[in-house]
Amino acid sequence: MKTNKGYIILGLMIALTLFFELAAHAEPIDRSTKLTFSEPIQIPGEVLPAGTYLFRLADGHSGRHVVQIFNADGTVPYVTVLTIATERPYPTGDTVVALAEQGAGDPDALLKWFYPGRVTGNEFLYSKQKEKELAQDKQQTIMADQRKGPNSEITGAGD
Repeated sequence: MKTNKGYIILGLMIALTLFFELAAHAEPIDRSTKLTFSEPIQIPGEVLPAGTYLFRLADGHSGRHVVQIFNADGTVPYVTVLTIATERPYPTGDTVVALAEQGAGDPDALLKWFYPGRVTGNEFLYSKQKEKELAQDKQQTIMADQRKGPNSEITGAGD
């Protein structure tokens, strides 16, 4: 009986260690990310002034891609936008966004947002006409500084 109790205790200790190890390295379910834009940035339906914003998934469990945008400390909600899943060839350790440079005095448009370590990201949904226009614009991909982590700030739009 002592042997069985020993194996049970050892098994529980291993299970608890694995659980806490996984919990320590798990990404936040809301995938919150701070993004700093040095110039105004267009999102579907409006333009955000230059500044720092907190982007996060509204419901990470549902598989739906609803992104909420808040002020920098996450206390004031600005907008909630629908997105669709989008893929990239490989994950990076950085937050990544894709922008379309509209030119002619119009702000850059935010097209995609990828959380660090993820292949699947969020593509922002614009009207069909706006999508056609953005497809013709020069697009750029911007990565955050790896040393800052998933809640890092990245400077985009015009830099």
